[in-house]
Amino acid sequence: MAKNQTVFVCSNCGYESPKWMGKCPGCNEWNSFYEEKIVKQSGTKHEKRTDANPLVLNELEGKEVLRNSTGFAELDRVLGGGIVNGSLVLLGGEPGIGKSTLILQICDKIKGEGKVLYVSGEESAEQIKIRADRLGIKNNDILFLGETDISLIQDAILKTNPKLVIIDSIQTMYSDEITSAPGSVSQVREITSKIMRICKENAITTIIIGHVTKDGNIAGPRVLEHMVDTVLYLEGERYFSYRILRGVKNRFGSTNEIGMFEMQDKGMVEITNPSSILISEREENPAGSIIIATMEGTRPLLIEIQSLTSTSVFGIPKRTANGMDYNRLTLLIAVLEKKVGLPLGNQDVYINVVGGIKVNEPAIDLGVVLSAASSYKNIPIAKGTVAIGEVGLTGEIRSVNLIEKRIKEAEKLGFKTCIIPESNKKLLKEDYKLDIIGVKDINDAMKKIGLK
Repeated sequence: MAKNQTVFVCSNCGYESPKWMGKCPGCNEWNSFYEEKIVKQSGTKHEKRTDANPLVLNELEGKEVLRNSTGFAELDRVLGGGIVNGSLVLLGGEPGIGKSTLILQICDKIKGEGKVLYVSGEESAEQIKIRADRLGIKNNDILFLGETDISLIQDAILKTNPKLVIIDSIQTMYSDEITSAPGSVSQVREITSKIMRICKENAITTIIIGHVTKDGNIAGPRVLEHMVDTVLYLEGERYFSYRILRGVKNRFGSTNEIGMFEMQDKGMVEITNPSSILISEREENPAGSIIIATMEGTRPLLIEIQSLTSTSVFGIPKRTANGMDYNRLTLLIAVLEKKVGLPLGNQDVYINVVGGIKVNEPAIDLGVVLSAASSYKNIPIAKGTVAIGEVGLTGEIRSVNLIEKRIKEAEKLGFKTCIIPESNKKLLKEDYKLDIIGVKDINDAMKKIGLK
């Protein structure tokens, strides 16, 4: 007979407890436990295996992993050179960001390499067909299965033996062996385990699409991300057409790379030169605007930062940061007041990273400080100027990494002046066409660009 057992499971990390608790001891999340009924089948126990023999690691022969191109150079870069045969990839993103569109385009670009099984528990065949017609999908090897029962999905995978399997999405799939609702912690964990088993045993590449929570994390237990080989996030602002594909886990490559796309009516289009697009609308050079050079993985990006300062009508000035860390902004404003003497205590300060891009590295500090000072003094910075550097609490400009790649990107796009930390300038070995200015602190930087 089947034995019913009631357990309480944390929706955040999957921690199980025989009784309800207000705070999860696994992840310290409050009010995350909910009740689940698990059915355990009674019967004969499996025979124990006796052939588990350890091997000497140094005597093993390492084999090169086989990769296939996805048809998108940007996606191949994030994956580390292409998608690995038999790998399990998890793709997450907000609703409407373009996950299903990107996956359907991948299915079309790998035509001629084998069958593709597209399993959808959210959309019907007619809805997928409408999207495929809009995207111009011509691959006759794409098979569609509208099913949510994992046992039927497993049978279809073994029957068709596809090259690629798409699961859209993992939160809609369920197993009869577990009584909880689809999307629960137990269901997501069990479904992923079964998909991983059939994926590895038959060397079938599988891409799983997952929903995200309001915090931006993939919905379900954290163990879901631990089970898969690669975790990708598709990011972007809803009101901007640019999308960033970021790898946060990759067993077959680096997690420092990003891919950039633009959502158009014909689907996702690769952006091979993001810097030129992000600063293409910058014709004039008003006060409060400057170009900074940031790194996304090993790719340099030139992005415009805009600042606006205005006298506050309330007692407490307002600080707004769009595209950068708010706490970092307040710190830089405090450094400007203390070390430069700018009276920003009665000024509202607004910082915007143009293009909907989110930048978190410290190398943008100098650009933020100079753009805020430019807006306050109403003095424009020379149009062909790029600022690179981290600002310390004492006002010094600290060195940044990969300075050569940043300078070469600015040089390629025709910029005339590059302001960098003095410590970085001393280590430069090449000669560049643009004028490189080394600065030691904020006061030095403001003098050399005409703000002081």
